[in-house]
Amino acid sequence: MKKKQAVQAPVQKNDLITAEFEDLTHDGAGVAKIDGYPLFVPYGIPGEKAEIKVIKTKKNYGFGRLMERIEESDDRTDPPCPIYYQCGGCQIQHMTYDAQLRYKQKQVQDAVTRIGGLENVTVHPTIGMKDPWRYRNKAQVPIGTREDGHLKAGFYQKRSHRIIDMEACIIQQKENDDPVQAIKEMADKYNIKAYDEEKHRGTLRHVVTRYAKNTDQLMIVLVTNGPDLPHKKNLIEDIRHGIPNVASIVQNINNKRTNVIFGDKTIVLWGEEYIYDTIGDVKFAISARSFYQVNPAQTKVLYDKALEYAELRGNETVIDAYCGIGTISLFLAQKAKHVYGVEIVPEAVSDAKRNARLNKIDNVDFAVGEAEEVIPWWHKAHGIQPNVIVVDPPRKGCDETLLDTMLSMKPERIVYVSCNPATLARDLKLLEKGGYETKEVQPVDMFPQTTHVECVTWLERKL
Repeated sequence: MKKKQAVQAPVQKNDLITAEFEDLTHDGAGVAKIDGYPLFVPYGIPGEKAEIKVIKTKKNYGFGRLMERIEESDDRTDPPCPIYYQCGGCQIQHMTYDAQLRYKQKQVQDAVTRIGGLENVTVHPTIGMKDPWRYRNKAQVPIGTREDGHLKAGFYQKRSHRIIDMEACIIQQKENDDPVQAIKEMADKYNIKAYDEEKHRGTLRHVVTRYAKNTDQLMIVLVTNGPDLPHKKNLIEDIRHGIPNVASIVQNINNKRTNVIFGDKTIVLWGEEYIYDTIGDVKFAISARSFYQVNPAQTKVLYDKALEYAELRGNETVIDAYCGIGTISLFLAQKAKHVYGVEIVPEAVSDAKRNARLNKIDNVDFAVGEAEEVIPWWHKAHGIQPNVIVVDPPRKGCDETLLDTMLSMKPERIVYVSCNPATLARDLKLLEKGGYETKEVQPVDMFPQTTHVECVTWLERKL
């Protein structure tokens, strides 16, 4: 039997080539093809011709570095962030905002067509922001040590754990941004050491800030490598008197060797355990570890679209299968007869119940558990039959057992909120096979300057 010959890539490492970019990957890299062989090149834009250095080749694709642009696209712009090309926080600041919105729509359309196999589904233009800067209401910033021994605060360099020191992050709200720099200087003054992840020594791991624009409240979370926080009393006083709008100062203890930011124990050092924010007419209590959307302006746009697709008239029973702290559930409860929310994280369900009480919304119930187990139990034990099921799963999409459960419940409509077009498309394919029709998909730009895109999808049961 003849041995198959390995396919030789048409380019080799360190080759310098000239090529035109034809497309973008899901993580924003330009795609140039050489005799059909794709090279993925960061910062390339379709329509541009460039000199590319090949830095790595695999059997079916390779990676390159953009050396010089020969022909430039009208979609290119100068990134306003001075550390954009070092920092790993944003990926597409070099594209105009109109181009970013078109790219995100295409990303969703391609996934729905290629992965979902759905040829005739309308994917609307992405709903963007009037001002796509300074939108993030939460900053999670690692703390490190500079070569001169002073503290630095910034995001990790692309594909590394090297912290790029920064003065400001222009996608963070200024009310979150400035306190990080102030705390870095305060901790430096008291000689509080940054955590060293290699040696597992030092105190301050991260500074996390959360700002609620609608109530003007700021929460500061100091994530430490153990319970000790040197000069705690002085630091608290400096924060209280040196940073505006502080309503809560919290210490979170994480003494594990891990990349996960938060540990299990949280202590209120000063002020309240919660700050409060509103989305539309609904008020939310937000703790240090609560999941809460980082772009509240666009969250309102996203939830309004979910509400529109649910077509609630006041007599419907709705199930929210990944309810978190109750954000979508409480929105839906304003228009539905009753909403049932299920979530696997007990702390989130406690927050959801608190938020329902806070808003005096009594036509909701929340349960802890896996949706694929709780939903059939609701049906069997209480005769609950949903007219609408809403899902907002993590990036991995819906569990297949949950999809089967949804299909067996036969709701009239399914509203699928997704943060990952690929897993959305995969799940739509299964729901279509199970008797549902995908009516339309609406991308919403929750994270300008990055490759991430959220979608709301409307599905109807076929008669």
